[in-house]
Amino acid sequence: MGKTLPEIPELIPVRMLNEYVYCPRLAYLEWADGEFEHNAYTLEGQGVHRRVEQPDQVLSEPETADSTLQARRSITLSSERLGIISKLDLIEAEGKRATPIDYKRGKRPHVAGDAYEPERVQLCAQGLLLQEHGFDSTEGIIYFAGSRERVPVPFTPDLVQQTLRAIEEIRNLAARNRPPEPLEDSPKCPKCSLLPICLPDEVHWLQHEAFPPRPLAARRENAWPVYVTGFGGWISKRQGLLEIRPAEGETSRVRIGEISQLVLMGPVNISTGALVDLVGRGIPVTYLSSGGWFLAHTIGTGHHNVQVRIHQYRLAAHPRVRLRIARALTAAKISNQRTLLRRNAFELPVEVLKALKEFRDRAKRADSLEELLGFEGAASATYFKAFRFLWKGERKPMFDFEQRNRRPPRDPVNCMLSLAYALLVRHWTVALSAVGLDPYRGFYHQPRFGRPSLALDLMEPYRPLLADSAVITAVNNGEVGQDDFLTGTNACTLTASGRKRFIGVFERCLDREFTHPIFGYRISYRRSMEVDARLFGRFLSGEFGKVPVWTTR
Repeated sequence: MGKTLPEIPELIPVRMLNEYVYCPRLAYLEWADGEFEHNAYTLEGQGVHRRVEQPDQVLSEPETADSTLQARRSITLSSERLGIISKLDLIEAEGKRATPIDYKRGKRPHVAGDAYEPERVQLCAQGLLLQEHGFDSTEGIIYFAGSRERVPVPFTPDLVQQTLRAIEEIRNLAARNRPPEPLEDSPKCPKCSLLPICLPDEVHWLQHEAFPPRPLAARRENAWPVYVTGFGGWISKRQGLLEIRPAEGETSRVRIGEISQLVLMGPVNISTGALVDLVGRGIPVTYLSSGGWFLAHTIGTGHHNVQVRIHQYRLAAHPRVRLRIARALTAAKISNQRTLLRRNAFELPVEVLKALKEFRDRAKRADSLEELLGFEGAASATYFKAFRFLWKGERKPMFDFEQRNRRPPRDPVNCMLSLAYALLVRHWTVALSAVGLDPYRGFYHQPRFGRPSLALDLMEPYRPLLADSAVITAVNNGEVGQDDFLTGTNACTLTASGRKRFIGVFERCLDREFTHPIFGYRISYRRSMEVDARLFGRFLSGEFGKVPVWTTR
């Protein structure tokens, strides 16, 4: 009696066999986790397949097929016995004899058999499907579009056994609750479209610190967030453009493909057509109050990777794990606060730096979350009192600041800090949702109604580096002034023009590049948040044991 295979929810796409033979981790991430991202190679391959697709074609049954050659494109075949499914690019059938033809981008490689092993296995699986449907299929063809060559691939007993073995192994792979180990220093990685998701070098470094990561994940962004502020504006879609019509002023237009996120601040309306198009492209739409408070965000059906959320919920209920993560995040935040003061303060008393260093060391050894909160609060009080040493001489009288206050903020500095923190928590909420984590189940910040606790957790080390830095930059560069604030008896708020300028400063800070203190390559703060979110998910799944936090030098 045959071996019982693990139960999985659906048939294995044959293209996943190609990915599995190439890299088991790649197959797991794409199939089990639902991850995918295009690069130049996948887009070229998509274009090749799009040219040969012809929907609504059927293949005659082998018993009824005549001896004339029939060519059928985009035929989907499946087998419950084999547990696989595939859409075949082209089938050339003559009577009961059928030959699968698979289209590939690029030129024929100069290797044994004129085709790489993953491509041969994928083609053989297509031949097995044809055999399951009653055809005689003993050979397939790979067509290389780049060199316009047909390469025959005979389905030898060895290749058939290798293909059947790959089917069984990928089923066993799907039964795991975390991905396989990444390839180590492999030449395959640079060309892989999932490189910025897999993070092979970064994971290996956090596991073993064996070799420094290659600067592969530090890609440049080619799409940017769009902020729409004001009252009564209207956003609609027209021919690939997003039209933004304010209540007063001229209409603006932006290409939808050039948008990474759409942020609506205040009562701005958006059409259903525009919203559906944005969500369909994976572009999140977030909603802020007029004062910058993060209210909600609209995404698609959510990330497919349920395992990472299972790990998150399980570990969030474990007191020792929660304390360990909270200590690491809080110590990193205090360390970055100290660095910001050391870099930017004018005539800072040395006692302030000594006190922050002591609070950081105590935070690393805290015995409970309550004790940790005490150290964090004392460090923050010391840190914010030292803000008066950060302003340039002529800016000091306008931005007097002693301590943090909020809900509502009562002075210009607290007003900008509140807006910067709201913008930062929005970015973290979007980043965590994009990698499959639940932004609302944290480890340090306790769950409360409407509170994105995990986003608040992971933004802690970034507060001084991004939010506080944006405030210092806006003040000392003169990009905001006293005229940009409306102050009442109990609250202070930015004017519409002042808010736009401050958001511009914040976005510039996000795009600022730095040398990553762990991985050693240049990366922007915007990109770093996504990398940290993915690495945190890898940590929760048990791929490495060190909490992935870092501090700037």
